[in-house]
Amino acid sequence: MFHVKLPGHDAIARQADERLVTHRVSLPRRTVERPLRQVAKRVVMALLLLVGTAFIVYFDRDGYNDNSDGSVDLLDAFYYATVTLSTTGYGDITPVSDAARFTNIFVVTPLRVLFLIILVGTTLEVLTERTREEWRLNRWRTALREHTVVIGFGTKGRSAIQTVCATGLKKEQVVVVDPSSKVVDAATADGFAGVVGDATRSDVLLRAEVQKARQIIIATQRDDTAVLVALTARQLNRGAKIVAAVREEENAPLLRQSGADVVITSASAAGRLLGLSVLSPSAGMVLEDLIQQGSGLDIVERPVVKAEVGRGPREVDDLVVSVVRGHRVLGYDEPAIGKLQLTDRLITIVRKSPHTQVAPDIKRLPEA
Repeated sequence: MFHVKLPGHDAIARQADERLVTHRVSLPRRTVERPLRQVAKRVVMALLLLVGTAFIVYFDRDGYNDNSDGSVDLLDAFYYATVTLSTTGYGDITPVSDAARFTNIFVVTPLRVLFLIILVGTTLEVLTERTREEWRLNRWRTALREHTVVIGFGTKGRSAIQTVCATGLKKEQVVVVDPSSKVVDAATADGFAGVVGDATRSDVLLRAEVQKARQIIIATQRDDTAVLVALTARQLNRGAKIVAAVREEENAPLLRQSGADVVITSASAAGRLLGLSVLSPSAGMVLEDLIQQGSGLDIVERPVVKAEVGRGPREVDDLVVSVVRGHRVLGYDEPAIGKLQLTDRLITIVRKSPHTQVAPDIKRLPEA
């Protein structure tokens, strides 16, 4: 017997709150002092100026006249300092002696200017920072082309980014999309641009400039979310390479139908690696080494160079695993390969070296 469970009021309210979340773009920035600490420092400086001015007036109180009682006490000194530094100037307390007026000209007036600079400067800095951030954001959107969008910055997303960056992709060419602001903050701290929001919504993906992306990595926590993200991303970008991860193998065909070019079943892949490690620990170690880009043995896809045209896969200096011809992936020993062609691509196993730290789809290898 099947039961259908409808969402309760709490679930409906929670979904409504999620829809109201403000989507924002966060760019990586240098570590700066916290805004609250900056404001606190300026407030303390302003208070010190106020106290200093009040004591200057109090020490020279005989040179001032109070219209109410004729004398100036400590409270009157603080009152005069407050209205003077704030440029209010009621005129009920005035300097009458030459020394007091000289002090107002050469001491109190510069303090007043400094006081205003501190208070107004805080507001100007906030406005300037907002303008600068908006300018950086617009410039980033204009310059962003052929980048990589990573949906989900969990364990899978982090590992995918590390692998891609190990091949030479710059961090400036990676945009992370995640519904958690804390996760996006962690991504920006690592040097990646981030977008806070639900990636199943087209407006969120547009903020990540997914329509101009070269490749999209979907590493969400739920398979149904991955399907919706793939559908939305494919609708916005017909030519991007979409690689997605699913937990259940039965959902892989649905994700391919949704527009994903490559689907990785994370649970099954981990299970196969566990099984292989049980049967042959050494083989498991080698396979794990292969999938860890940038250390030990690496598996690399690269184009065929002119010197290799007309040779067989086994005649190439590198260890060829497969040959990509058109949309087909052929094993190194398949007779259909024949001789290598200039339009072919080779999947090879190489030892890590500075010459292999290049993204294969970005820069061609030097020709022999």
